[in-house]
Amino acid sequence: MVAKHACPAETALQLVSGRWKLMVIFWLLQGEQRFNALQRNLGGITHRTLARQLREMEADGLVERRDYGEIPPRVDYRLTARGRSLQPILKAMEDWTVQYGPAMKGKRRAG
Repeated sequence: MVAKHACPAETALQLVSGRWKLMVIFWLLQGEQRFNALQRNLGGITHRTLARQLREMEADGLVERRDYGEIPPRVDYRLTARGRSLQPILKAMEDWTVQYGPAMKGKRRAG
């Protein structure tokens, strides 16, 4: 059964859902990056997981992969215009966290 009135933000949430996608966007907002630099910046993400996240984000039109066809391989990732359009959302989340995050520490509801 399909809900008659879905939340309008559902599409955006599906595009950036998961542990890593928002952080990938954050780092790519700093500028174009190679795969290994992005993996170092993220810290804790496996090669396989990052590759999967980037493929999904590329398929969704958020990330552009540029392969220079060189040996050794040189591949850069950058945000598309659609990916960059998420910057105000990330900024709003940052502002919210600065304001309310400290009060939330240790108060997560079980469930």
